[in-house]
Amino acid sequence: MATLQKIRNHGVILIVIVGVAMLAFILGDFLNSGSSFFNRSRENVAEIEGQDIHYTEYEAAKDQLTEVYKIESGRSDFDEDMTSQIRNQVWQMLLVDYTLRAEGKKIGMDVTADELSELCIGEHPHQLIQGRRAFYDESGQFNREQLVRFLASLEQETENPEQAANLKQAKTYWMYWEKAVRLTQMQEKYTNLVQSLIKANSLEAKFAYDARQTSVDADYIMKPYYAIADSLVKVSNRDIKRLYKLHKPMYKQTPNRAIEYVCFDIKPSEQDFADTKALLESLKDEFISSEDVAYVVNPNSDLMYDGRDYSEETVPAQYKEFAFRKSAKAGDVTEIEFVDDTYSIARIMQCGYNMPDSVELKAIAAQEGQEDSELGWFKASQLPQNIAEKAFAGKRGERFTIAQGLGEQTFEILDISKPTPKVKLAILERKVTPSSKTYSILYNQAKQFIVENPNEESFREAAKELGLNVTPQFNLQKNADKVAQLKSSRPIVRWAFEAKEGAVSDVFECGNQFVVAVLTEVNDGDYRSLESVRPELQIEATNNKKAEMIAKQLKGIESLEEAAKELEVDVQHAEGVNLAAYRFGNAGQEPAVIGAALAMEDNTLSAPIKGQAGVFVLKTGKKVTAEGEFDAAAERQQLQGRYAYSIPYQALNLIQEKADIVDNRANFQ
Repeated sequence: MATLQKIRNHGVILIVIVGVAMLAFILGDFLNSGSSFFNRSRENVAEIEGQDIHYTEYEAAKDQLTEVYKIESGRSDFDEDMTSQIRNQVWQMLLVDYTLRAEGKKIGMDVTADELSELCIGEHPHQLIQGRRAFYDESGQFNREQLVRFLASLEQETENPEQAANLKQAKTYWMYWEKAVRLTQMQEKYTNLVQSLIKANSLEAKFAYDARQTSVDADYIMKPYYAIADSLVKVSNRDIKRLYKLHKPMYKQTPNRAIEYVCFDIKPSEQDFADTKALLESLKDEFISSEDVAYVVNPNSDLMYDGRDYSEETVPAQYKEFAFRKSAKAGDVTEIEFVDDTYSIARIMQCGYNMPDSVELKAIAAQEGQEDSELGWFKASQLPQNIAEKAFAGKRGERFTIAQGLGEQTFEILDISKPTPKVKLAILERKVTPSSKTYSILYNQAKQFIVENPNEESFREAAKELGLNVTPQFNLQKNADKVAQLKSSRPIVRWAFEAKEGAVSDVFECGNQFVVAVLTEVNDGDYRSLESVRPELQIEATNNKKAEMIAKQLKGIESLEEAAKELEVDVQHAEGVNLAAYRFGNAGQEPAVIGAALAMEDNTLSAPIKGQAGVFVLKTGKKVTAEGEFDAAAERQQLQGRYAYSIPYQALNLIQEKADIVDNRANFQ
């Protein structure tokens, strides 16, 4: 009973404790059950107009476009820049796709399945389809039958792994272009709709006509701002702030960073050069005497020995005279040579024979109903070795068959070039590269630089003492693939958006350089700060003050000659000034001056005019209006033609600018 009474006495406290425990239990259960939701949201590369772009969709699109580039270019070794280009192209396609879908939904616009089918495989396919070399015939022209055969081949089934891989690649290729056609058609529909709503009116047409027809000649003087020393005018902080407020809409920004960095070149030491030369000297005797030269060369050389036949055009330039001299014979060997940071030695394996340089091949169709394919001309180095051996050993008109996977491919030699002198040359070469010891020494130097210079001020001072160039990088964006031209520098971008202002980075390896950076600015506001634009505002404010000074100097002046004498400048002449012009006389682009000249009464002297490069005073002649009759319809048509170039770009840009976009790509790069 006593225990029950104690519970009653502390009832309120117990209720609170139990309530908190229950809440914790419920929240814990909710968070656990919802973990898949939160995890998935963290896997979204972006959200565009309320639609999640999951990482898998983004990666699949990148892989798809990569396959397309491989097929179209015949390459598979894409460098960092190409990979970056693919990523950016995929992002732009996703932006256009999802924003256009959202706009299309609002106005009931879409590309139907029947419409897409007609555009892809109809009697007159879309230009994107007609432009694919995969669907060309032997004449190099688009052939719809070739397209139909290609699509029919996608329906095949095979258990052959190699054929299955080729089939998958072909399907990926087609699906990309089908998607591209749909997206392009959607763009055309939308921009055509916008263009149909935006028409040039008669008022615009008359203004454009008058701008060309009316012109005036003017004599003028111009005092450039640079002719007055900056020290003669005083700009206040208030002047800078006033200009900043005036121009602030121009300074809208996305979050960005500014950094400075120094580079430590990763280059070989003197010991690395000595070690490389010593290696070749240790292999020299075996290289000269070995019957199996590939056994010596291939494990030790940057250039493998594969028995290739060199011509005078293809042999390395430094060995041309040695290999093709009249007295050359098998077994001849050069001394160890040093060219372009590379030590090398060469041995003639065979010489004094002739072989063709190139061969023209045709692939024979494997199945009935299919067409043979002319492949073109090839050098031996451009063909797989098993094909090259038979092709260059055969004669014009001969056929040979090569095993490919589980199948076979027959080729016909259509033509073969005239035999020319050849030589088999074994080359043992090693480019001097930094050893692990050198690499470690250079890395430790960069590390030591960080330890001794942990802030922005000492960073700059130490760099100056060591003779290191400090390179600035402004407006670094969160999704930037790299910093300036530094290779593999995406990690620096990630660091810049995670570090605090003034922080010095760790060592980054960027290609053949170690890089250390300091974060000099963190700009997360919607607009660039006053301090970041102060230099350009200072120039404008200074020019404003100079303009006031010049105008005051010209007060009371009643002629252009007087003004020229007062400012110690020459009178110049501008002919045929009109509102359609971009330049004013020899002064360059001066729209305010052109406008003033056309607004003035005939034969009058202007007040001082503040231009872009200096202060002007004009003396106009008589306005001249060219003969001709205003044709409103023709003028509107001409303006509409200009709109046709700009409206599509502006329309797509505007819907993306207004769209609700959350870009998380930086988390996945």
